[in-house]
Amino acid sequence: MPEPTEQDIRERAHRLWEQAGKPEGREEEFWRVAEQELRNEDKSNPTRTPDTL
Repeated sequence: MPEPTEQDIRERAHRLWEQAGKPEGREEEFWRVAEQELRNEDKSNPTRTPDTL
């Protein structure tokens, strides 16, 4: 899986923000968490092979 797109990160960050009760002023925090979660999902994908790295 390629790097997460900006749209993927935006959507994940928005969901996380909503789940946290929509706190104000924490946009960057949710963006970073969403980006890291998406990158970690890619690393834990069991179908990855050396050819897909």
